[in-house]
Amino acid sequence: MVNSKMAASLWKRCVTAAVKVKCSSPSLSVRRWLLSAAYTDTQLWEARVKDPQNLAVLASTMDRTYDRNLPVSSLAMSRFVDNISSREEVDQAEYYLYKFRHSPNCWYLRDWTIHGWIRQCLKYGARDKALHTVKNKVQYGIFPDDFTFNLLIDSFIKDGDFKGACSTVEELMLQEAFDLPSTQILSMYALGCYLATRPQLTVLQEHSLGASLLISSINQGTTVGVSAQLLGNALLGKVELSNGIHAVFKGMPLSWERGYLARALAVMEGVVAASGDVKLCKDSLDYVNHLLEELSSASDTESSGEESGGEEEKKDNSVDEDDEAEKAKLPQYLSRFKELSRQLEDQNKVESASFQSLVTALAQQNLAAAEKPDLEKYKVRVQAWEAEKILLVQREKEMREKAEQERQEKLAARAAAAQQM
Repeated sequence: MVNSKMAASLWKRCVTAAVKVKCSSPSLSVRRWLLSAAYTDTQLWEARVKDPQNLAVLASTMDRTYDRNLPVSSLAMSRFVDNISSREEVDQAEYYLYKFRHSPNCWYLRDWTIHGWIRQCLKYGARDKALHTVKNKVQYGIFPDDFTFNLLIDSFIKDGDFKGACSTVEELMLQEAFDLPSTQILSMYALGCYLATRPQLTVLQEHSLGASLLISSINQGTTVGVSAQLLGNALLGKVELSNGIHAVFKGMPLSWERGYLARALAVMEGVVAASGDVKLCKDSLDYVNHLLEELSSASDTESSGEESGGEEEKKDNSVDEDDEAEKAKLPQYLSRFKELSRQLEDQNKVESASFQSLVTALAQQNLAAAEKPDLEKYKVRVQAWEAEKILLVQREKEMREKAEQERQEKLAARAAAAQQM
């Protein structure tokens, strides 16, 4: 297995220029590429019809309902989240979200409740709690939509917490929720800035980052998009050669077919064959070059150790003969990479700007335009949520009236029967 320190040292070389650009450019320091005030504004959300509740009473009612093995309604859960007014109440709501997820009504957690939960966490300084429930979505039922994910990612980015932003992007990747251009832009920006911090990556982190880079950029045919695809495939290829193909697609929305390094080279071939202005950034190419050389060196070392009768390392059971055959293609991959790199240089298709500066420029130039359709759809969605909630409240009222009527009829029948005795 290639030591994870390799990734850190390579990224250190690759992103030094990007860090210098960020520090020296006054336009970057004001962070104009982040989501606008209109996008993060809470006015539309706060303008909804209120349903004030005493959380202590509501909690007691839900506890009694659960004790009687009866289902708590989605409206009760919605009211609890809507009436959060402190950090402590966020913790209480987390408990009841968990309880609701493990109840007979678990499939009926409303989309507006999920959106409101994330907003309440951001409002009361519990962003870590929001991320915790998103990462443990099976236990809490928190599956945010793209717009809600954008708010959470943006919150991390604005505070300079790129690791948290990338953790959120990883959840986006697992849900395959990159439909919005704004989400793609924010995600690639978060990934680029996190890599620019030169993190020491474990194999699992390389796996997640590789998949996130690949899936978030899959619809981006620009220089930054193909550079991200190159990096994503290369990182996944490293995991494949180190741990086998099963380690790549297990738990991930990825292809089970072998050859992620071959797909990285296919990205380069596509740029070479293209007639447009799309290029590959130099630091991404440098990274893949070092990655291939290090993998090749590690493979040679393992072979030498076996020939000299050294202690045989225990192999992962998931690495089979086909994985070994893929690993044997490393010399071909390295040779092909060098040939394609020469062709890119000859065609002037190597971008000197760093990957971080490319994602920064993408966000600066395109994020504002990508926000407009998001906001329009969000307004329509909030209106639809309110209409649905009104129907649910009306249905709840009718059911209570019917239950009360039935109760009164039973009492009247009992009274009549008592008089006849």
